[in-house]
Amino acid sequence: MKNFSGLFLFSCMVISGLTSCKEHFSDGERVGTVTKFSRAGVFWDSWDGMLNITQTGMNSAGEPFEFSIDNDAENDGKHQKLISILKEAQVKGWKVKIIYHQVWGFKNVFSNRGESDYFVDDIEILDKNFSKPLEGLNGGNRSGVVHDTVYIVLDLNQIKTKLKQK
Repeated sequence: MKNFSGLFLFSCMVISGLTSCKEHFSDGERVGTVTKFSRAGVFWDSWDGMLNITQTGMNSAGEPFEFSIDNDAENDGKHQKLISILKEAQVKGWKVKIIYHQVWGFKNVFSNRGESDYFVDDIEILDKNFSKPLEGLNGGNRSGVVHDTVYIVLDLNQIKTKLKQK
């Protein structure tokens, strides 16, 4: 009787675990710049990346958002489009909005679909000049320093004038 109750309890846990898995545990959007995007894996290669989250044009502190491209959607034509956009966004420093869904339970237990449980459904490019805000000023002549989306423009003539006045 003791073995039967243990087996019954174990069976209930397994059935509960398998039936409580959700493909769309949560849906959401994150905005930022892609800081890492690469294909890697020991048994299953997957495209995974990190997004540096931005709020109102400034970088926010905290952990980057980790995401994956779903390996189960590899034959989908959208799959290659998402990969090429993310590659270009990383290299060029674009500000993007990633639209994703999170899986829960046994839907990605072996990381065969991707390293994270957050899978990209779509991408919107918000700003292609996010990392180059001074480009186009002064006839294309970049004059200044960009630090965390705060623009600092140094005018050497004004600095020399101020130094001469002292």
